[in-house]
Amino acid sequence: MISENSRRLSPSFRLSKAELVLVLITILWGGTFLLVHNVMTVSGPMFFVGLRFGAAALFVGLVFMRSLPGLTLTELKAGVLIGASIMLGYGLQTMGLQTISSSQSAFITALYVPFVPLLQWLVLGRRPGLMPSLGIALAFAGLMLLAGPEGTSIHLSSGEIATVVSAVAIAAEIILISRYAGQVDVRRVTVVQLATASVLAFMMVVPTQEALPDFSWLLVSSAIGLGAMSAVIQVAMNWAQKSVSPTRATLIYAGEPVWAGIFGRMAGERLPGIALLGGALIVAAVIVSELKLKAKPGAIEANDDTLREQEPSA
Repeated sequence: MISENSRRLSPSFRLSKAELVLVLITILWGGTFLLVHNVMTVSGPMFFVGLRFGAAALFVGLVFMRSLPGLTLTELKAGVLIGASIMLGYGLQTMGLQTISSSQSAFITALYVPFVPLLQWLVLGRRPGLMPSLGIALAFAGLMLLAGPEGTSIHLSSGEIATVVSAVAIAAEIILISRYAGQVDVRRVTVVQLATASVLAFMMVVPTQEALPDFSWLLVSSAIGLGAMSAVIQVAMNWAQKSVSPTRATLIYAGEPVWAGIFGRMAGERLPGIALLGGALIVAAVIVSELKLKAKPGAIEANDDTLREQEPSA
């Protein structure tokens, strides 16, 4: 006879309409890494990030225009702090894409999930539980294989280092969003954070001595397309995750670097077998970090600290 716990753990492979939307979002996310990688041939990273998030701020601002006059000081502060984290996260990620493949970038970026409990421990003193700790261990093992496939220690290139730091910044973004959740209007804060990320990225063009790019349709269309995509994805996520459990959503989102690897391979990118194993460990770390054991043996539920409104894309 099948026990109650066994029935509870039996996987369901039938996808609802909302879950199919999340799968589509994850595929789009995976494709953005290759797109940004190609755009780096015609633009510097900070200018492109500024253009991309400026377009996103414009799209979201037009949609939520009627809500903007009610902006509070707390919402302004939250938006600026989150926007600074976004600029660092996506700016460094884009810098990394100048020298590493889109597949490698996607797997390293996925480290932001196990980095969240690690950062909470280091900064806030909140010790991670068993499953997040296991996820952190898997993540670093995967990073060692992905970044140093020829030896037993990590040999990070400048692009890999920039991408690892970007994952830390994205984890900080998630913690900040969680910190202000319930205190602010998401619509207004979203506009402020996107606008802040855009302005700060444009400002970083000067200290980084980044040359301004010539006009390019690839640059303009990619920035506008990614900006519009970010706005649409955010709305779609908010709708879909009203009926999709955090556990199911996490399992779907864990496929983002996998899709990035597929698109990268279609474009001619090749990772060594040991690096692919490292990527697989990172995907496993993403899933494990978002799960925790219930009081009853064998039952698993989503980590309550998971923030649903996170955007782990390139």
